[in-house]
Amino acid sequence: MTSTAASVPAYTNSPGLEFVSYHDLEERPAFKLALHPVDGRWLLYTGHIWHNGWSVLDVTDPAAPEFRAFVEGPPNTWTLQVQVADGLLVTALEEIGGPDEERAVALWGRQRGVPHDEGVLFWDLAQPEAPRRLGQFRTGGAGTHRNYYVGGDRAYLAANMAGYRGNIFVSLDVSDPADPREVGRWHFPGQWIAGGETPDDEHYLHGPPYVLGDRAYVPYGRAGFVILDLSVESEPRLVGRLDIGDFGSIIGVHSVLPIPERGLAVVSTEVIMEGGQDPMNLVVTVDLSDETRPRPLGHFPVPVPPAELRIADFDELGGRFGPHNIHLPHGLPWLAAVEDHVHVTYENAGLWTFDISNPRLPRVRDHFIPAAPTVRRGLLPRQLATQTEDVLVDARGYVYISDKNHGLFILKDHHVAERTSQPLWRA
Repeated sequence: MTSTAASVPAYTNSPGLEFVSYHDLEERPAFKLALHPVDGRWLLYTGHIWHNGWSVLDVTDPAAPEFRAFVEGPPNTWTLQVQVADGLLVTALEEIGGPDEERAVALWGRQRGVPHDEGVLFWDLAQPEAPRRLGQFRTGGAGTHRNYYVGGDRAYLAANMAGYRGNIFVSLDVSDPADPREVGRWHFPGQWIAGGETPDDEHYLHGPPYVLGDRAYVPYGRAGFVILDLSVESEPRLVGRLDIGDFGSIIGVHSVLPIPERGLAVVSTEVIMEGGQDPMNLVVTVDLSDETRPRPLGHFPVPVPPAELRIADFDELGGRFGPHNIHLPHGLPWLAAVEDHVHVTYENAGLWTFDISNPRLPRVRDHFIPAAPTVRRGLLPRQLATQTEDVLVDARGYVYISDKNHGLFILKDHHVAERTSQPLWRA
């Protein structure tokens, strides 16, 4: 099923980000996104925020995406996050809305008295449009949020394990996906309640960890950006940490994108409160030349509304305004490498791209801003507004963005499509 032209929401864009198509996802707004190229086809898997389950779309022709399947998930359970590699689909299961039940019911639609599932599921994709469930890893706690899997026999989780406050770092052996087993774990001091520790703040891993070799680059919430040594898998060791102090929302550091060939990382916090009530949120470049002391280098400029929107700042549009997700290529050849071109979602400000060829002076490149939805699909935001959540860029230069109430937008990034430093990867 493809959308009709009449159903395409209005948008504002700069020439470098060209609108290609829109799909309403059968009225189920997507959250996280993952691509699986196979046998000449490009399949997109989505988690959902207001619906329990996952969708499969064929985006081989990005101008005419085709809805293929909706896979039902467990009731009263967040099914937000997906990863795909080596023919294995990895999906997170999580208690909706966190430990505060009243808040979770009011804001996120959690059902009182209805059991939820938790942990992470592993699915075989021998038939890509019909995932076959293989195994499950349970945390004993609230489940997992944003996880990391790029193939092979290891997966890395942001997991709320039994006895801990908030999510911690957990590594799994998935050589047998039907029977995943824990290899190691690491937590920030104060999280291990069952061990007698006392938390002094909301220091917990948001995820996903980003693992390269024996290093894990970890967005650890209010604890900041953490680098772990995984050379002894059973006992991860702290290497360095960037403290964000009073910057950022209660979530703290949300995403970390290491760019090892340049000795850099991009680190972002996540906006949470609507109407500009958060402290200043950040997207920064970080110098990793001394990994024991990661050092901030440059601050991404705050997006300024294009003149045609006729607003002084984005908070006038309602909902959240500020950074959320970054395109994370995870070294997968079918996803666009970052080099000096970073994609960041900014909630009611849509998608913005930045040039970090000079990491001390990031500059705006392009933007794509959908108009506000006209139909409410979920409880948030309180004032119906665009809330661009996730972004994924494939090696062909096509960009996929999701929203709390819109469907899926597919764009073409002409900078990615035209650059010659990255060979074109084909399914």
